[in-house]
Amino acid sequence: MESQARVSTEDIENVLCQIGEVKAARVVASAEGHIQEIHVLALPSKAPKQLVRDIESTIMATFGIAIDHKKVSIAQLGHESVVEPTSAPSQQSRALIRSINANVTGIEASVKVTVEIDRQLFTGEAAGPASQTARQRLIATATLNAIEQYVHDSCTFALEDVSILQMGRERVAVACVVLVTPIGEQAFAGSALVRQNEKDSIVRATLDAINRRMGFLTST
Repeated sequence: MESQARVSTEDIENVLCQIGEVKAARVVASAEGHIQEIHVLALPSKAPKQLVRDIESTIMATFGIAIDHKKVSIAQLGHESVVEPTSAPSQQSRALIRSINANVTGIEASVKVTVEIDRQLFTGEAAGPASQTARQRLIATATLNAIEQYVHDSCTFALEDVSILQMGRERVAVACVVLVTPIGEQAFAGSALVRQNEKDSIVRATLDAINRRMGFLTST
C-alpha cells in the first residue's frame, strides 16, 4: 500500500484521466500530502455516483489509498460533448510532422508547423521577435496551435519553456507544456534528440509532451 505522502497529485491525476469518462482531473493535497479535494471534469455518459465509485476504486487499486466520496466533485459536460463510437478518434492517434517553415524578416520571425492527425492536416502559426530563444519558443507555440485546431478548443496549451540541452555527447530538445482545462491545469514534458536540425527536434519534443495524451484530448 502506498503512503499518501509518497504519491504525487500528478500521478493520481494521470491515473484518473485513464478512466473513460474523465476529461480532466485536479487533485488538491495538504502540505503533508493528504488528499483534500478531487475535482473531475467528465463526459455525461455515466451517472455521477457511479463515476465517484470508479474514482474511489481506481485510486484504491492503483495506490492503496482510501478516498472519502465527499471529497470528490464531478462537473459534467453537456450531452452534445459525447462522441459516438463510430466517429471517435483512435486512442492511438498521434501527431506526425509534415512540414516546418520558419522565416526571419528583419527583427521579426514567423513559423508555420503542419502536422497530420487521423489523416487530416493542421497548420499552426506563431510570430514574434527573431532572437534565438524566441524562435525556439515560436516553433513550439506553432506546434501547439496546430494541436489546438484538432481538439476544437476543448482545451488550450501554455508553453512553459523549451530549450536545447547538451547531455553528454548528445544534444536534446526539451519542452514543458501545460494543458489548461476548465478545472485546472496539468504540466507535461517531452524530449527529442537533435538529429536533423533544431527546428525538427523542438517540434518532436513538443509533440512528445502531448502525444501520449491524444486519446484524452480527443474525447470530445
